Amino acid sequence: MNKLFIGWSEADITPVTNKKIGLYGQYYVRLAEKIHSRLKVTAAAFSSGNDHFLTAGLDNVGMPYAFYESVCKRVAELEKEIDTTKIFLHAIHTHSAPSINPEAGPLGSDPILHCKESLREEDRKIPYEDMLTPAEYSAFACEKVAQALVEAWRNRKEGGIARAFGNARIGHCRRAVYSDNTAEMYGDTTRKDFIGMEAGEDSGVDMLFTFDKEGKKTGLILNVACPSQDMESTYQVSSDFAGATREKLQKEFGSDFRMIYEISPAGCQSPRDLVRHYATEPDFWHADGVEELSNRLLHTVTKAEIGKIDYEPAFESKQVTVSLPRRRVSYPDYLKAKAELARLLAIQPEKEAFIAFCDETHANEKKDGHGPYDDKKHHFSLIKIEKAVLVRYENQDASPVITFPMNVIRMGEIAIATNPFELYLYYGQIIKARSKAKQTFLVQLCNGASFHAGYLPSPAGERFGGYGGLVVNGQVGSDGGYKLCDDTVAEINKMFGE
Repeated sequence: MNKLFIGWSEADITPVTNKKIGLYGQYYVRLAEKIHSRLKVTAAAFSSGNDHFLTAGLDNVGMPYAFYESVCKRVAELEKEIDTTKIFLHAIHTHSAPSINPEAGPLGSDPILHCKESLREEDRKIPYEDMLTPAEYSAFACEKVAQALVEAWRNRKEGGIARAFGNARIGHCRRAVYSDNTAEMYGDTTRKDFIGMEAGEDSGVDMLFTFDKEGKKTGLILNVACPSQDMESTYQVSSDFAGATREKLQKEFGSDFRMIYEISPAGCQSPRDLVRHYATEPDFWHADGVEELSNRLLHTVTKAEIGKIDYEPAFESKQVTVSLPRRRVSYPDYLKAKAELARLLAIQPEKEAFIAFCDETHANEKKDGHGPYDDKKHHFSLIKIEKAVLVRYENQDASPVITFPMNVIRMGEIAIATNPFELYLYYGQIIKARSKAKQTFLVQLCNGASFHAGYLPSPAGERFGGYGGLVVNGQVGSDGGYKLCDDTVAEINKMFGE
C-alpha cells in the first residue's frame, strides 16, 4: 500500500462588483438585494502512489459542462502534474447565486425566460449594462475554482481518512400524489384527493473525515440526500444551509478545517415536510431554516462515531464516459402536444403569458407565508411543457443519447461516483444497495453533460408527471435511469474485486 496525501483549500466566489447580481434557479431571475452569506468553493486533492483525484464543491445552482471544461483547461495551464480527467466539480444547488454558464446572455440564455420584463417592476428600469452577466461571473468563478484546485494540490501532505455515518432530518419528498394519478411538486397535501407522497426520504448522512499524520481532523466530505435549498426564492445571495454548516464546523474544529457538501441523489427531495404543513418547525423558505438545518448537521457531525484512521488506503481513480438514451417522445404524443400548443397560444402568446406568470409570482412574494410563490401549472408553464415535447421529438433522432464524464473512486472501504442529474432518490437507493463498498458516496449535479441534464425521474415520477417528471424537466427517463444504475454499480464493483 502507498501513503495517502491530502490537500485542502477554500476560496470566496462571492461576486466582486458594483453591478446588480442576478440569482438563478427559478423560471425567472431575481436581482439580489443583499448578501445573506458568502459564496465559497472548497477544493480537496487526494493522491496515492501514481494515482490521484481532485474535487471541488461550489455554492451554485448547477454545473454546466462548459464551465467544468473551462476550469479543467485552466488547471492544465497552471499545473502540469494534474490529470484533469481526475477532477470532478459539483454544486450544492443553492438558488441564491449567479449563473456560471459561460454561454448565457445578459440575464440568461432564453430570450423569453430571461427577458427584463420578468423582473420585479422596480427592477425593470435597470439597464442591462448595470447587471452582472453569467459570462462575467463565470470567468471570475472559473479562475477562482482553478486556483483553489491547484492550491489544494500543492497543499498535499501525508494524511489519513476515516469514515463515519449518522442521521439528520434534512430531506423530505416534495412530490404529492393525487387519486387521479397525477403528482405535483410542493402540492397541497390537505386536498381530499391526496393519497400520499410519491417517494420516501433518506435521513442518512455519510461522512468521510480527513486527518493529518498526527491524527488531527483537517476536513470532511459530507454527503446528504437533500439540495442546499432553503432560501431558494429570496432576494439574497446565500450559500444556504450547506454554507452555514461549513462555517459552524470551522468554529468547532478550527478555522483551517474544510468541508465539502455533496448532494446524494435527491431530485425529488427538499428540506420541507409537506405532511406536517410547516406546523412543527421553520417553514424552510427563510433564513431561520438555514440556522435549524445547519444545527442538525453540526450535531450529526460532532456526535459521529468515527472509524479507524487509514493512512494507506486502497486507492483508485478513474473517469469513464457514460452514454444514456434520451427520453423519447412518441409520434402520437408529438401530435397531441402540437395541437395543445396551438390552443394555448391562441388564448395567450408565450411572452405575454410569461410576464403574467412573473407578475403573479411577484405579487405572491409580497404575501406573508411560505413558498412556492410561482405556479408550475400557470398558462405559461403549460406552454413551456408542450414546446419541450415538440423540440424533443424533432431532435431525438439526430441526438439519441446524452453523454457525460463520470468519475469513480475507491479510497479504502468507500466508493465515490458522480452524475450530472437531479437524480431521484430511487436510483441512489439502487446503486448504494448493490455497491460492494462499505459506504457509497454518490454525487449529483456534477461535471455537466452533452445536454443540460436536468431531472432524472423515477418510474413513478415519469408516470405521474408534474414538475420534475416531465420531458421539459430532463433529458433522460427511467429506462436510462436503470442503465445509469447498472453502469455505476459495475464501475464501483470492479474496484472492489467483482
